[in-house]
Amino acid sequence: MATIKDIAKKAGVSSATVSRVLNYDESLSVSDEKRKLILEIAESLEYMPPRQRNESKITKKLKIGLVHWYTMSQELDDPYYMSIRLGIEKMCYENNIEIVKIFKPDEYDFQKLESVDGFIAIGKFTDGQISKIYERSPNIVFVDSSPREEQFDSVVIDFEKAVVGALDHLWQLGHRNIGYIGGREYIGPDQVALGERRESVFRQHMADLGVFDERNVLIGAFLAESGYRLMKQAIRDLNPLPTAFFVASDSIAIGVLRAIHECELRVPKDVSIIGFNDIPTSKYTVPPLTSIRVHKEFMGETAVELLLERIIKKRVIAKKVIVPTALQIRESICKI
Repeated sequence: MATIKDIAKKAGVSSATVSRVLNYDESLSVSDEKRKLILEIAESLEYMPPRQRNESKITKKLKIGLVHWYTMSQELDDPYYMSIRLGIEKMCYENNIEIVKIFKPDEYDFQKLESVDGFIAIGKFTDGQISKIYERSPNIVFVDSSPREEQFDSVVIDFEKAVVGALDHLWQLGHRNIGYIGGREYIGPDQVALGERRESVFRQHMADLGVFDERNVLIGAFLAESGYRLMKQAIRDLNPLPTAFFVASDSIAIGVLRAIHECELRVPKDVSIIGFNDIPTSKYTVPPLTSIRVHKEFMGETAVELLLERIIKKRVIAKKVIVPTALQIRESICKI
């Protein structure tokens, strides 16, 4: 049976670091990539903490499929989904649940998948993809989307409250000319464009306030490079430049901050920035980024709890859990 020392040797870290990662010590300073590596090594070696070894002998080990709408490389570019997955893996580890990871649902042959007790699907999926998953098990929980709400469980956040709260805070600081920088997401082999809830809420709320300007909405991809390019475009083309921007993700916002710096403008004196997701690096940008905190690992943990209710308690009524957000105010915004 694998030990903490075995995991530490394979990961190239100390046993103490492995122990703290496996116990989800939030005070430990370790990168998401290293944390991911340690968890994946522990899973591959089928490591089990002593307190669970005896329990496993008398308890049926459940097996679930973890379906990602992102590829592995895309996930590394977007810490939002990685954090959700880590929350799922933490909960599964604590409950001695085996995970089968599926990163490309369109290319994966679900018919060859050995028996599983249920699925957790992270992201957005087409009807065809959902049907393929459903054929293998009716126990499905969606995270970050809520298709067929009368049939499937889901864990989502309240985008409307989050966006409206951020915009109202900027309004209270005196901002009236507010821009939006966001992205588009696509699903399926035909790459069908999805509607973006943050963008639609922004448009509606600014219109309700009587200050919406179509020119202030810039759309690209959910990547830092896209934020960099769009902010350069805004500085070049918008006159006057909005005094604040709501940015749809922290990854985009990192590119936005770089573009502003290169153009010799100052954040927040010349332009205020609010991001979304509150990824760990948001505290360490220059200046530290104001962002909407999403409890990503909690979303993953909640998804596992819902799936266990479906499997063990045989619950058939679908549940939709809406996880609240919180605006984390830092130095990237100010009064005007």
